[in-house]
Amino acid sequence: MSFTSQNPEFSNIAQQLDSENSRDRLRALVSLRDLSPDEAVPLILKVIDDENLQIRSMAVFALGLKHTEDCFPVLARILETENDYGIRADAAGAMGYLQDNRAVEPLLRAFYEDTEWLVRFSAAVSLGNLGDVRAYDALMQALESPETMLHQAAIAALGEVGDLRCVDQILRFAQSDDWLTRQRLAEALGHLNCDKSLSALNYLVKDAHPQVAAAAQYAIAQLATN
Repeated sequence: MSFTSQNPEFSNIAQQLDSENSRDRLRALVSLRDLSPDEAVPLILKVIDDENLQIRSMAVFALGLKHTEDCFPVLARILETENDYGIRADAAGAMGYLQDNRAVEPLLRAFYEDTEWLVRFSAAVSLGNLGDVRAYDALMQALESPETMLHQAAIAALGEVGDLRCVDQILRFAQSDDWLTRQRLAEALGHLNCDKSLSALNYLVKDAHPQVAAAAQYAIAQLATN
């Protein structure tokens, strides 16, 4: 993609991104927040394969925030081919911000095939952000993971997807020892309007942890307005 900006900051940031000093390149990436997506993306792509992991991570994340049509194929490539699992996780996370349902398939592949739980966690969160029912089976499988954080991501994502079939399965987490899992459950139930959800929320509103109780109270009010 060729792009020339009239913004005087554009050329300054472009020069910084060409610097051999990694601090200059990092500062330049931070400065991109003031540019439009059309201005920012060509600059981000200059350092998307940077030798510095921190710069690559910031660049990948930035593609999710400053997205254009050019971002999806780049993030899909990184998710599939990148050796560093942290960068793959960043790419999976960034895909959730694109609001582009083409991301569902690569995210599902990452969820099923990647061996690192952090990548699977990021994929589950992004599948929730996209709210596509094609993610349902993968998210249900995540409930069986030994990783508590995957349970949290999957429960939250299932709430975003909004398929009532999940309610019976996620309700077992009302007894979880982990308060954040119970909070995610309360939040998810606020998107899943049925009698079982309301009954569970009336239980969770009495939870010993104040954040769980507050989330349940908010979810009850949410259901009442739907």
